[in-house]
Amino acid sequence: MQRVLLTGFEAFGSTPINPAEQVARRLDGTEVAGASVAAVVVPNTFFTCIEVMKDAIRDLQPDVVVTMGEYGGRAMITVERLAQNLNDGARYGLRDNDGKLLQDELTAPDGPVAYRATLPIRAMVRAMRDVGIPADVSDAAGTFCCNRPMYGILHHIAVEGLAVRAGWVHLPHLPEVAVLDHDLGAPSMSVETSAAGVRAGLAAIAAHPHDTTDKLPSRLQI
Repeated sequence: MQRVLLTGFEAFGSTPINPAEQVARRLDGTEVAGASVAAVVVPNTFFTCIEVMKDAIRDLQPDVVVTMGEYGGRAMITVERLAQNLNDGARYGLRDNDGKLLQDELTAPDGPVAYRATLPIRAMVRAMRDVGIPADVSDAAGTFCCNRPMYGILHHIAVEGLAVRAGWVHLPHLPEVAVLDHDLGAPSMSVETSAAGVRAGLAAIAAHPHDTTDKLPSRLQI
């Protein structure tokens, strides 16, 4: 049986409830398409998040790592294609949960400019759409605490030569966040829908050792 490590970020910034943490907790201990899912909630901090994920990889020995975070303003589940070797939370005015503010700092000084996710991202998005959940491929993971661990884990896998596929999934705000004054009217998705979308994506990973080459229309603007 394949093993999937699913990680979700905790609350951060002005987001009191992170959908990634909620989805991770819902899917922890479940089985999807013959794969066992173990979830870990990761601190939203620049200087510990990667280490927590590395420890989980060492302990669980997964075949697949799917990491999750929130991207406020997006109306769909978005599967990231690229992670860049750059951190710039200052552009968003966002500090991590340790109060750190990074600007133009590299995750790995000797690493490449970017890594591509090694998950079947088009197949994942197609599977989500097929079960009625809006989803898209994204080429912009941002430069805050989501991009950093995505890059860091892909770099770790490359340096260590691990036979592990990995990538990042962004989820919209939860409805209870979209009703807050500072987020009023923002796109949102229930935790049940987000969890169902991630389950569909996990099933697609199990079914596709390599990504599909099918054309996948996109409407993502951010």
